[in-house]
Amino acid sequence: MLLYLLQQETSSTELRTECAVVLGSLAMGTENNVKSLLDCHIIPALLQGLLSPDLKFIEACLRCLRTIFISPVTPEDLLYTDATVISHLMALLSRSRYTQEYICQIFSHCCKGPDHQTILFNHGAVQNIAHLLVSTSYKVRMQALKCFSVLAFENPQVSMTFVNVSVDGELLPQIFVKMLQRDKPIEMQLTSAKCLTSMCRAGAIRTDDSCIVLKTLPCLVRMCSKERLLEERVEGAETLAYLIETDVELQRIASITDHLIVMLADYFKYPSSVSAITDIKRLDHDLKHAHELRQAAFKLYASLGANDEDIRKKIIETENMMDRIVNGLSESSIKVRLAAVRCLHSLSRSVQQLRTSFQDHAVWKPLMKVLQNAPNEILVVASSTLCNLLLEFSPSKEPILESGAIELLCSLTQSENLALRVNGIWALMNMAFQAEQKIKSDILRGLSTEQLFQLLSDSDVNVLMKTLGLLRNLLSTRPHIDHIMSTHGKQIMQAVTLILEGEHNIEVKEQTLCILANIADGTTAKELIMTNDDILQKIKYYMSHSNAKLQLAAMFCISNLIWNEEEGSQERQDKLRDMGIVDILHKLSQSSDPNLCDKAKTALQQYLA
Repeated sequence: MLLYLLQQETSSTELRTECAVVLGSLAMGTENNVKSLLDCHIIPALLQGLLSPDLKFIEACLRCLRTIFISPVTPEDLLYTDATVISHLMALLSRSRYTQEYICQIFSHCCKGPDHQTILFNHGAVQNIAHLLVSTSYKVRMQALKCFSVLAFENPQVSMTFVNVSVDGELLPQIFVKMLQRDKPIEMQLTSAKCLTSMCRAGAIRTDDSCIVLKTLPCLVRMCSKERLLEERVEGAETLAYLIETDVELQRIASITDHLIVMLADYFKYPSSVSAITDIKRLDHDLKHAHELRQAAFKLYASLGANDEDIRKKIIETENMMDRIVNGLSESSIKVRLAAVRCLHSLSRSVQQLRTSFQDHAVWKPLMKVLQNAPNEILVVASSTLCNLLLEFSPSKEPILESGAIELLCSLTQSENLALRVNGIWALMNMAFQAEQKIKSDILRGLSTEQLFQLLSDSDVNVLMKTLGLLRNLLSTRPHIDHIMSTHGKQIMQAVTLILEGEHNIEVKEQTLCILANIADGTTAKELIMTNDDILQKIKYYMSHSNAKLQLAAMFCISNLIWNEEEGSQERQDKLRDMGIVDILHKLSQSSDPNLCDKAKTALQQYLA
């Protein structure tokens, strides 16, 4: 009935305005109320109302729209179904401070992701909203600021335009810095810090600019302190984690500002036992935010420890830190699990910690459990961490192998997801480094020849390089080379031929020639090269290649084939001489490249000995 009256052009404007007000009050009730209103197509009706000439009616419609769009049950896309709506809202921004407040609020709630950002940006959101940042109304300033923070989030295009926008002769970044001051309300400080953070991450402001180092970063650290509300502490930590994520210097500065590393340990103490029964409301609030606090702390620790060894040490020495991460890996909340894995990944870049704390806490156990059936975004980070735990100096390597890692990693190499394929093959490459023969055989069996060929013909060069790295690690030390070539020789030689004939970059070809050099170092494996004229011609071709790296790698193959002290060296030398290899060696011994020159002379000495 109300909706019917609202839409009747014949109803008086006062009546229609009252209807919009009552509908707005209904929308403030439960989520079911909002759902019922949406089912009655309230949004198109209210948007239609915005075309009225009467300002009071327009404001009532906007207020109601604002309330509906704030609700989590309203799909944001409803704002974008009709292209004319956004332009009309932009035009209404000039009508009154209420239209400004509500429209900015609608935009910031409905701007989810790059597509929405682009639509608003293309409709002139930056130009139309900028002047509202200096409005006399605090509510308008605040909603405009929130709108800018949402528009610029992870959006370089928008962030870059902020640099040159000025309002009343003052540039946007200067306006944001003013809003960061301690005497401003917390929500204003936090939101302007977010805007400056987005600009910094987009490269619109340098990371060493004083507005970042002396203003934005300290402001965000302040937001992490005990005095702040839990919601503010979550937002502060998450924004700070994003600000410093890729910059070593900012990570160092943050780590020594206001004892941040110790301050974050407090994030794990909710819900606090004090609020047990006495304050049920408080307990409910704490519980709701406990997950978010832990997630934010893990994220910030991950950013802090991304590069610096001393910072990682400080983080790990913070009370019960390793236990907290291990517990985080098995939390019910997927977001906390992901943040805990990220934190672990960051700390696993430390050789020292892999040998000590990671070992003492048997971190690999929960990590292997996480890898069993996690969604892809967790799998990617967890498998990257596993790569680090499988480096040869890590004591976790043995137990990980015993817990069925080979099978798990081989299955990752078959994933549709590129990052998972790379990590699976990378971890196997680390596992095969200086490994015993049994492990190498298990890897080859687990991968199967078809899968190996599949990986060697992968369209991604990263997968290809890691697979070649794996082959190179498998084919090291003579007994291993001979053993593997006796079982898989034919297929491996086929793969090598395939790559040397393909259109690949220098690094790929160089790695492949190094694998050939390893094969040439075997005792019986050598024969697989000597009896393969096609491969010998390819080695000869690369000896005279224009790229010195490839020439060097080809020379390693030749040196290993003609080495004197080994059985059959005479026949091999003769065959290679007949192919014209010695002539090329003479030419290379005159090379201006000292490495090539030395290598050629050493090889020629084998002929003279």
